[in-house]
Amino acid sequence: MAMVTLDALDLSALLCSRVCHDVISPVGAIVNGLEVLEEDDSASMHDFALDLIRKSAQQASARLQFARLAFGAAGSAGAAIDLGDAENVARGMFQDEKTTLSWTAPRALMPKNRVKLLLNLVMLATAAIPRGGAIHVEVAGEDSETSFTLTSKGINARIPPHSEELLAGEPESGTVDAHAIQIFYTGLVARAAEMAIAISIEGDVVTFGASVHDVV
Repeated sequence: MAMVTLDALDLSALLCSRVCHDVISPVGAIVNGLEVLEEDDSASMHDFALDLIRKSAQQASARLQFARLAFGAAGSAGAAIDLGDAENVARGMFQDEKTTLSWTAPRALMPKNRVKLLLNLVMLATAAIPRGGAIHVEVAGEDSETSFTLTSKGINARIPPHSEELLAGEPESGTVDAHAIQIFYTGLVARAAEMAIAISIEGDVVTFGASVHDVV
């Protein structure tokens, strides 16, 4: 199957749609909370609205900070990103009441595209456990020895649909939509970072690996 190529406008439009999808829910909740404040004078509803606004604002901020590193420029061309910053935005975005995130990585600078790849793999790892569970991220080595290993463990764990062909840039449908763009984009970043991705599943554990050594 031929590799699908998106022009710059289509790629940017699909990524913008993905970011908007992630942010619109908490922003909408903030609007709802403000409406409650305007329409209901009771103390209990006032407290409820403020709590909703506070939590939704935190969620929107976390999602935007994550998107800035995972999808955005996050510095000039060729810039490096601190893995500690990557950990912070990942925890803000994905660790919640149903999912726990553990992270083993050196506090070091890493080339931008490799950090972007790591964060996008965290998104895939989260999608692998739709009912929640535990995600572990491990970063080892440096330069040509760099490798990422992410494991997702949870009830009904599964490899996200069509992951292999989308990562390879060869979707079965021959097209990429807003639902598939994040996985497709992960494959683009992997190739830019000169790393290859492997996915496996055993029981209730899905493993995502990326390594420079696997590039052919």
